[in-house]
Amino acid sequence: MVEKNIRNIFLEYPEVIYGFTNIAYSEYASTYKSALVFAVPYGEQLTIETYSEEKFEKGIQDAKKVLEKILTQLQNALDEYKVKYYIPPIAQNNETDLIAPFSFKFAAVNAGLGWIGKNDVVITKEYGPRVRLSVILIDEKFIYGNKILKSNCPENCKKCVDVCPHKALHDVQWDINSLRSDIIDYRLCNEKRSLYIKTHGRKNACGLCMVACPIGT
Repeated sequence: MVEKNIRNIFLEYPEVIYGFTNIAYSEYASTYKSALVFAVPYGEQLTIETYSEEKFEKGIQDAKKVLEKILTQLQNALDEYKVKYYIPPIAQNNETDLIAPFSFKFAAVNAGLGWIGKNDVVITKEYGPRVRLSVILIDEKFIYGNKILKSNCPENCKKCVDVCPHKALHDVQWDINSLRSDIIDYRLCNEKRSLYIKTHGRKNACGLCMVACPIGT
């Protein structure tokens, strides 16, 4: 009954991709059985030709508004059924290890929403990487998606790699056993984006490696 109610909520948002996964791999597995993962497309699906950092950031924020609305509806539904749940933070705990408590990307892969591209971002067939992810950990079992084990990016595609202004991407094709450090110099990426804080009060949204992706355009 809980799953049906959740799926009915997503019928109101046909543009949103979602799925469920077992989280036996996670340290949260002792408290929650599953993760509900969903991907909201950015407000404007930019390309390199239409890109600006400001427009990219706006697209992210537009998606965030939809995401928060969905989260509220999901919380209300789970509260109604008295189901235990937890919404993990999307960001890392600190700027040293740059590791979030629960990986939204790995959950998305396990739920079958997409794979990890050469830009170290989840790639969906519908929108490419131009989506914002959210996760709810739920103490219930569901019908789970089919885990994606390897990249569906063309082997010879380097558009995201070539467009990175700081050469942070290693041109590595992902599979389920890949490490983040295999794909991206994530410390360099974070360092360069963080320079924006002094002038704008936030990290640079950048996104060039996402808008350059031909998938989903």
